[in-house]
Amino acid sequence: MLILGLSFGYHDSAAALVSEKGIVAAAQQERFSRIKNDAGFPSDAIAYCLSQAGVEPSQLDHIAYYERPLLKFDRILRTSLRSLPRGWPYLKETATDWFRDGKFRPLALIADHLKVPPERVSAVGHHLSHAASAYFCSPFERCAILTIDAVGEDDTAGIWHATGNRIERRSLVRFPHSIGMFYSAFTAWLGFEVNEGEYKVMGMAGFGQPRFADQMEALFTFDGQGSFTLDQRLFDFITPDDVAYTQAMIDWLGEPREPEAPFSSDGETAVDDRAQHYADVAASVQAATERILLRLVREAIALTGERDVCMAGGVALNSAANGLIQREIGCRLFIQPAAGDSGTALGAALYHLHAVTGAPRHPPLQQVYLGKAFSLGDIRSAFEAAMLTDYKLFDSHEALAEEVAGLLARGNVVGWMQGNAEWGPRALGNRSILADPRNPNMKAIVNEKIKFREPFRPFAPSVLAEKADAYFDLPGTPHVGAPERFMLSVCPVRRERRADIPAVTHVDGTARVHLVERDTNPSYYTLIKAFENQTGTPLLMNTSFNLRGEPIVNMPADAVNTFLWSGMDALAVGPALVRKTSQ
Repeated sequence: MLILGLSFGYHDSAAALVSEKGIVAAAQQERFSRIKNDAGFPSDAIAYCLSQAGVEPSQLDHIAYYERPLLKFDRILRTSLRSLPRGWPYLKETATDWFRDGKFRPLALIADHLKVPPERVSAVGHHLSHAASAYFCSPFERCAILTIDAVGEDDTAGIWHATGNRIERRSLVRFPHSIGMFYSAFTAWLGFEVNEGEYKVMGMAGFGQPRFADQMEALFTFDGQGSFTLDQRLFDFITPDDVAYTQAMIDWLGEPREPEAPFSSDGETAVDDRAQHYADVAASVQAATERILLRLVREAIALTGERDVCMAGGVALNSAANGLIQREIGCRLFIQPAAGDSGTALGAALYHLHAVTGAPRHPPLQQVYLGKAFSLGDIRSAFEAAMLTDYKLFDSHEALAEEVAGLLARGNVVGWMQGNAEWGPRALGNRSILADPRNPNMKAIVNEKIKFREPFRPFAPSVLAEKADAYFDLPGTPHVGAPERFMLSVCPVRRERRADIPAVTHVDGTARVHLVERDTNPSYYTLIKAFENQTGTPLLMNTSFNLRGEPIVNMPADAVNTFLWSGMDALAVGPALVRKTSQ
């Protein structure tokens, strides 16, 4: 049995293919189109998934789409009419776009594109797709699920109870009462792009004090049964193309931050009092969000009677909150690595496979290298097209790792591309830019000369799993699929180790840890082990292999372009190593 799951039409279009034996392949369209957060029909991602199985569309048993479009348009229609006359231009533009792009009939579009009978295509609810994406990949036989995002159809959050192959809803929150949109409104006020800059707010939060957190938390009213309302006076969610905050927010917090305004020149302190104020607002919205999520997880546990918890939806990518949930509540936590809308493609497919057809559940997800791989021919073609003629091919991965580890130990920044691309937004050692975590200047070097981004942005440590306790205060023993295995949780760096690894220690003394195991990524493990043998440090500084505003690289040609356009010193693609100084 082969089930294809699809998400497209809003942002983060993706395709995922599953069978009764497991996940065959999964990828976002942006990796192929090179358009960040591409919302278009995921034709390239579909073609990749089908090629992995060696099948044609006619051989698919079913195709599952990630939401019910008429429910979404009904919400847009109702909220726009309530806000007349202000809502009329938005409603008119949206309806025009929907008719032009066929958004009223995505199931028919899918059937037409893939040339399959319409009865083979169905829709799964947006938040149900989120819930399934987490639960059916988790190690839990039964659990509570919290889905939480900006808005999907008319829903913004939900608590679910999962047992066996069944997922049942226990509570629901409807638009405009949204934690995701609450966070995004402050993201916009802080001068960052909504649906893209929320993680920058998390980075900025480490520089501030949560002076406004109590007032922000007080905007929410909870019913104790997993639902809440959000005071709307500070927000304008009716016309999302405009700013999501009102004059009332400006009257309270002052003028919004200008995009690209100076914040931190050294990645350690704010440049002035105004920048510090923005940091305090970021810290406040982060702290308020953490408190709200703690409350909702506790309510999910109470409503379902379960101690194990799954999470999905864009808000589940808030790694600082995830770490706090683990430490404060002590529950086992599983988060779908592609927790945003791309993950709903996988969730829709898994829901149909397990909940609709009754197929037995797969083993839990332990690695996310589900994207496209490449060949030596792809490498040679990319190097030749860029006139990179002086490169070295290694006979063994151990020899490559030894040389790259030496480059890193001597202060070089290396692009590292191996095997299949990662599923989800985190670079987990197959599409990564790597550097020496011991170098206190490396954070500034990579931010300014490699990534071309704000100097306050932090980096993650990829650490050998068996050595992690010596450096980080992990929330218990990581279970199968624990957030730390997918770089989805922040934890404190041990105080006595902070000076040893300054490049990956956040300004508040924490780090977004990535545990690396030999079984799940032997090539990356071998590299970190080689670095440990040469330096005594069993971890590397890791960031995603892309420039600011671009998707993570997918194929060798993408990696070569990024290498040439940045200040990277060397590039390792498969068995090939090229250095700028040799060209």
